[in-house]
Amino acid sequence: MQLNTKHFGIIEVDEKETLYFPSGIPGFEDVKKFVLLGRQEVESPFFWLQSIDKPDLAFVVTDPFYIREDYYVDVDDEEVEEIEIKDPENVLTLAIVTIPENIRQMTVNLKAPVLINMKNNMGKQVIMKDDTFPVKYYIMTGGSEPPR
Repeated sequence: MQLNTKHFGIIEVDEKETLYFPSGIPGFEDVKKFVLLGRQEVESPFFWLQSIDKPDLAFVVTDPFYIREDYYVDVDDEEVEEIEIKDPENVLTLAIVTIPENIRQMTVNLKAPVLINMKNNMGKQVIMKDDTFPVKYYIMTGGSEPPR
């Protein structure tokens, strides 16, 4: 299927690669279908979670384990029930990146990872209960303080 996107123009998307978010993403609950773009690019740690339902919407995402080696996801089974996770080995964990005008102020949301069950292509953004990881983790400084 063809998709006319804001960032990439017209792209061809394989329907088999569609990711379905039953609850959408917080703030975008009506947007349910996405596709992951650029994950195959080995030279970049960033890629895109591109909406199919709303082609002008795309989130920059990254692997949070790349950002913090000590990263972990701690959620209750009930929180991920709707995406039918049976084996953690089949889960792709992503974190949404915010890139402001001053790129040095780039942050990643480590508190609310996006989990994708690679067996059934279902996804969900979850919010971890503890405060181990912040919503705004400054990538350039490796912490909660912005770069100077």
